[in-house]
Amino acid sequence: MDRETLNMILDTLDKFEKDWLSAEKKLELDKEGRFPEEIIRFMLSPEMALHLVFIPEEYGGLGAGASDIALISERMAKMDLAIATSFLGICLGMDPLRVGATEEQKEKFIRRIAEEGLIVAYCVTEPEAGSNVQAIRTKAERVYENGVLKGYKLNGTKQFITNGCVADMYTILARAPDGPSFFIAEKGEKGLITGRDEDKHGIRASNTCALSFEDLYVPKENLIGLKEGEGLKQANEVFGYTRLMVATFGLGAGTASLERVIKYSKERVQFGTKLSEKQGYTHRFIAPNAVKLEAARAYIEKVAKRIDKGEKDLHAEGSIAKYFSSEIADSIANDGIQALGGYGYMREYEVEKIKRDARILTIYEGTSEIQRNIISTFRMRDTVRSKGEFYSRMADSLEKIPEDTYGPALSKGIRILNELIKEIRKQKLSKEQHILFLLADIITWCEIADSLCHKAADGEDFIKAASRLFVKEAMEKLFVNGITIAYGCGKRLTVGDEIKKIDFSYLSKNYLEDMNLVSKTVLERI
Repeated sequence: MDRETLNMILDTLDKFEKDWLSAEKKLELDKEGRFPEEIIRFMLSPEMALHLVFIPEEYGGLGAGASDIALISERMAKMDLAIATSFLGICLGMDPLRVGATEEQKEKFIRRIAEEGLIVAYCVTEPEAGSNVQAIRTKAERVYENGVLKGYKLNGTKQFITNGCVADMYTILARAPDGPSFFIAEKGEKGLITGRDEDKHGIRASNTCALSFEDLYVPKENLIGLKEGEGLKQANEVFGYTRLMVATFGLGAGTASLERVIKYSKERVQFGTKLSEKQGYTHRFIAPNAVKLEAARAYIEKVAKRIDKGEKDLHAEGSIAKYFSSEIADSIANDGIQALGGYGYMREYEVEKIKRDARILTIYEGTSEIQRNIISTFRMRDTVRSKGEFYSRMADSLEKIPEDTYGPALSKGIRILNELIKEIRKQKLSKEQHILFLLADIITWCEIADSLCHKAADGEDFIKAASRLFVKEAMEKLFVNGITIAYGCGKRLTVGDEIKKIDFSYLSKNYLEDMNLVSKTVLERI
């Protein structure tokens, strides 16, 4: 979208929050655990029509790109994560149509969603399958009439379905004779049974329920793509995109908590001075978390631009973004409670609600453990297939950017990571899942540091300081996890000698100055 349209949407969200979602209203919905259908319907109405952001222009939408949607999703999550989750559910429910439907199906169903403002539910997760979509048990049995295929009967159960009780349309993954396939069903159809709204720990204003299908009839025209066995391909194709959107939720939730911490620090006086003037507060709760948010934002921006350029197979990138951003959101929200002390534990100050809401980010759309497995497996594959060039190219690029970003220092770490992956594979340590998880953390922090370094190359002093601080953190992750892998697995890896040579005296030389700069800048901006 053009910048003017994007700014108009962001301004509309600001006004919407002020008019519809005051702090008191959000706390009321949270306490009651009530899905605010009237609010969601207003957001889908012609007056606001926020769902059009997710819909291509040719079907009546605004045709926003991934970069646009990332900014809008972050803003929605900062406003309220439960509301943002309901909207992500609508977007996610459309994804099988967007990537797998025939032109006639897109024209019929996506245009209806655009024009009628339908709530959509994405029905994949099952009680026994979880994140393993290949293990789904919901079946789609062919229905024939006089030897001609007329449709399918669906039988099975889905669990933890966002918008499940309130949706107008459902995209359902079921196992057809020729393999997993997506089907479209609509509200009120016989055999589609909704369970009770789940009583959740957080995002309590979103609707989550189980669904049962008992001989739910779906006409053959509602098989997405009109071909069986395409469901897993369709689901995998959108993971890079949808997990990136969850990463933006982490940015929004983390920022919401941090802003409340900063506001409190400027008002609360302890021992004669404001908390905002105490390093024990600013360098514990403000500066480190501001750096993590800048790092996450740099990576999200990079991946979103790649999606907008038409790149495919960004499965690992989506997992890296989702894993890092969801974990830091949970951590920053937890710090929010600690930073406000006793007030942080009270509902009226909102930070405890943000913490409860943010916790889901490490679980839905694939748990952090699933993401770590994907990250290490895919990056090991990339390293092997490219014969080490994947990370060598990244290291070469970092060597060319200014030293004051610590890019060249990170370059050495990336080369060590490259060798570590090769030795893990050579020593068959890839069979040890715990080792893969340790490796995934190194990969995640190093790749996100790479994005921040490049963003900082032509940036202001603040972003350069953030880059230096985060590179130090990434190299610490490489050192601790790398030494554990190299010396703790019964097979000494020679790369351990290189890991021990990491120069932390160099990486630490600007530490306090950078922390002071980041803290001062963030306090001035908010």
